Amino acid sequence: MFGNAFYRQFDYKMVTHARVFSLTPNFNITPRQGLFLANAFHFLSSKFGFDNMCSWEKIKSKTIQLPCKDNKIDFDFMESFIAELEAQRIAELSAYLKVSGFDNYELSAGELKALENLKTISWDEYRIGKLFDKIKTKKLPYKAKELPTSPTGENVLPCLTSSFQNQGLNYYAPKDGATVLKGVITIPQNSDVYRAYYQSNEFTVLSDAYAMDWIYDDSKLTRNQYLFMVMCINKVTDLPIYSYKNKLGGWNVVKDKYILLPKTNGKIDLDFMNDFISAIIKLAIKDVVMYADRKIKATKDVFGANNA
Repeated sequence: MFGNAFYRQFDYKMVTHARVFSLTPNFNITPRQGLFLANAFHFLSSKFGFDNMCSWEKIKSKTIQLPCKDNKIDFDFMESFIAELEAQRIAELSAYLKVSGFDNYELSAGELKALENLKTISWDEYRIGKLFDKIKTKKLPYKAKELPTSPTGENVLPCLTSSFQNQGLNYYAPKDGATVLKGVITIPQNSDVYRAYYQSNEFTVLSDAYAMDWIYDDSKLTRNQYLFMVMCINKVTDLPIYSYKNKLGGWNVVKDKYILLPKTNGKIDLDFMNDFISAIIKLAIKDVVMYADRKIKATKDVFGANNA
């Protein structure tokens, strides 16, 4: 349809429709060679679209560039090239998991207890405006369409708008003169989707959205506690009844909405929130860590055999 090519292994089951077609190589290939070949078709995506859809008739006479050796396609180079890329990416993933603390997916006693207590813990209602306050920010002299969509030159600070894509951070502005925020919750006020997000990295507010921070007590919330709060806030803001035509409203509306939070001994149970999110993260990341470990072992086995 759009000329995007993907490699599917032979055991991959799929059904194609009228705007998708599959190509079978006239020679045997390995999965890595298949990935290399699929990438050789990348130029097609810039030539096709809704007005000019891709088809076999349109591309069968086109040529692709492939590595050659002794006047033959160099499949060995394809294999080793993709293998080295895989090893590099897996090493980067492994390093990220280790630095971020995600390489350990074993649940602690507190995390196991939080999962067990989910169905029995008490909950109470809290007004959002009692928990959080809207952060005042400087008005920026830019319009979204005037700003780049990737860091460029002095435009390095992500800007918050009403978009729900990329957590609302799709434009970049200079830091100079901007209110730089980090570690707070944001929510749009003029959107199709009113979804709250926790912003862990530096950003500023551009338009049609705002940031709010914890004021309920002197506790300094962790990332996990903020993430738990976000889930609870979205229970009352991210609803199908709200849209661009039926707007949720800004802070003056949201501050008077009530959310449910876990409560123990008459207080908001921040420890439960922290342990519960930590457990969910570990459960979600477990397969990724195990995948990385398997790939690292396989890579060592391959390169070790090649160097033997």
